[in-house]
Amino acid sequence: MFSAPEFRQFRLTLIQLSSPIGIAENPTETDIKEASLKHARDMIDQAANTSSSSENRKPDLIVLPECFNSPYGHVHFPVYAEEIGYTLGQDYNVKKSRSQSVKMLSEAASHHRVWLIGGSIPERDVFNGKVYNTCTVFSPEGMNDSKLVAIHRKVHLFDIDIPGQIKFKESETLTGGSSTTFFDTGFARIGLGICYDVRFPELAMIAARKGCHVLIYPGAFNTTTGPLHWALLQRARAVDNQVFFSMCSPARDPKAGYQAYGHSMVVDPFGKILGEAKEQEEIIHFTIDPQPFHEARAGIPVTTQRRFDVYPDVSG
Repeated sequence: MFSAPEFRQFRLTLIQLSSPIGIAENPTETDIKEASLKHARDMIDQAANTSSSSENRKPDLIVLPECFNSPYGHVHFPVYAEEIGYTLGQDYNVKKSRSQSVKMLSEAASHHRVWLIGGSIPERDVFNGKVYNTCTVFSPEGMNDSKLVAIHRKVHLFDIDIPGQIKFKESETLTGGSSTTFFDTGFARIGLGICYDVRFPELAMIAARKGCHVLIYPGAFNTTTGPLHWALLQRARAVDNQVFFSMCSPARDPKAGYQAYGHSMVVDPFGKILGEAKEQEEIIHFTIDPQPFHEARAGIPVTTQRRFDVYPDVSG
């Protein structure tokens, strides 16, 4: 494994995306997807062309939420699924991609010269036909298009049943991924997960021990589990691993069948919430400074105090 890049200060932007408006009455799935992609692109353009009032600096990395191009629901995943056909370690030709979403995201990253985490989309595997909840990552590099540098397939599927409140079973139509994922930029090594993955600390532990400075999980918690655990889990993963942790949610939509919690946020390695959106559509900017990362690890050196003679190293 290559050494992680030096951790440098960078600008992180989260887009808490709402459902598109102005769609024709009785829209088809094609109408909804096209409107969702157009709205996402418009918000990427807005995010890339604006900076926070405190710093006149454009984003280095922009993040979209989970399932940004489709309604969130197990019945919708197979209908909206797109073939990506990405293989780790092989060049990917975006121009020949069958995925509308990949083409839009790649062009946006290239146009704005920005790193882009494309939330997640339903993906149909080109070989076995299985459907996954997949995050795509694009670098700003490339002559005409940015590069698709990584994908992460949601490992842990959201199958829960809280009597009288919420029941959801992603496994009815989705298959879980089988690998951990990180990618290197010129400013940090970044680990990926999606939503329910945050409840399994092993994934974050592995990423941190492989040198990740920042963990980013597009997610769509609901209004039952969100108030209970959304911030708690992010702060726990940040403190456990002494990394920056962020989750980007869709905005809440009263008309949708699934109510997202919202509250996209970033947490520093001490567990401090650096900023948080509310429920509605919002673009939020953060300066990620390496100083708390280094201070946490120097002052509370758990990274050098683990007892792998007593318990196993899950990253091994």
